[in-house]
Amino acid sequence: MVSALPSTGVSTLLIGSCEAFGGKSAVVLGLLRQLLSAGVAVHYGKPLATSVEGEAQPGDPMHPDGLLDDDVQFIGSILGLQPGCLLPSLQQLNAASARSRLLEPHPGDAEAQALAAVRAQLAALDPGATVLLEAAGTLAEGLLYGLSLVQLALGLEAPVLLVHPWSDARSIEPLLEARARLGDLLVGVVLNGVQPDAVATVRDEIGAALGRLGIPVCGVLPRSPLLRSVTVEELVNRLEARVLCCHDRLDLLVETLSIGAMNVNAAMEFFRRRRNMAVVTGADRTDIQLAALEASTQCLILTGVGEPLPQLINRAEELEVPLLRVDHDTLATVEVIERAFGHVRLHEGVKATYAIRLVEENCDFSPVLARLGQERTP
Repeated sequence: MVSALPSTGVSTLLIGSCEAFGGKSAVVLGLLRQLLSAGVAVHYGKPLATSVEGEAQPGDPMHPDGLLDDDVQFIGSILGLQPGCLLPSLQQLNAASARSRLLEPHPGDAEAQALAAVRAQLAALDPGATVLLEAAGTLAEGLLYGLSLVQLALGLEAPVLLVHPWSDARSIEPLLEARARLGDLLVGVVLNGVQPDAVATVRDEIGAALGRLGIPVCGVLPRSPLLRSVTVEELVNRLEARVLCCHDRLDLLVETLSIGAMNVNAAMEFFRRRRNMAVVTGADRTDIQLAALEASTQCLILTGVGEPLPQLINRAEELEVPLLRVDHDTLATVEVIERAFGHVRLHEGVKATYAIRLVEENCDFSPVLARLGQERTP
């Protein structure tokens, strides 16, 4: 089976994951950069948009170029892709569109309609182009629209590169399921989020074992606090927090979480060992708050009853540390923040630059590129 459309010679690679926030965008960035550096004419898109600012719809006059997913726009801007190289999404994944699709008289026709639309989109491209299509968050996401990873892969007969978080040998189960459903279309896997001291072992021992199971490993990416980080602005939104100062510093990246519930001496020693923190503490703990401001703190989050003292706000403004006030208790606040780490989109330039370098240093896409090259060869 090949992915080249007979009438155009366009080569299509699908990039997906077995679970949401698996690291697809980082790998897409790195792979696209390598293709562009090799002089390959590339196009990139997400058939199913999963994040669109303002809930845009196809035909929206505010989006004359079509429905572009936020990830597509961001990656296009980072890599300098021309607008014509960014493929509009065909559907947007949200509650309204899912309900509309579900209530259609013949919802089962979605797959045939979606595949026809994707084929038409690809057929309009120049012959010889290489297209990277990023699937939705999981193998199944998008089934209702006919745009899940498996539906696209089988319908287009397109090879698939998976990005999969790896913790231990139990992480193999979703990959085995993917292999069973995709067969030889699964041409490679990038294992992501591996503890740095285990990268060599996973690459050598686990990589060889997966290869024997018909799952070629193209790379092993170490776990990165930077790529898992979250902006202060994202925490503000998730916590519904009031920003008491430094509104222009909400783009700071938070890599770690600390709870200021100990005595001030212990807190100062603890804070010194941490970097790029969000510190959560009670609004009445001025001693802890001031100690946190002197450490590597990206934002200070106050919980409980009371308001911060004016001198605290003044000191935070001097050090340019955003001060947030939330209505949640400390436990609830911590839970929200912990859920945010590793579950936000890669939409910061510093993350993108690091991701490109990380992929370049730890991935070898030769098998995937060879497959695409063979398919472009008559």
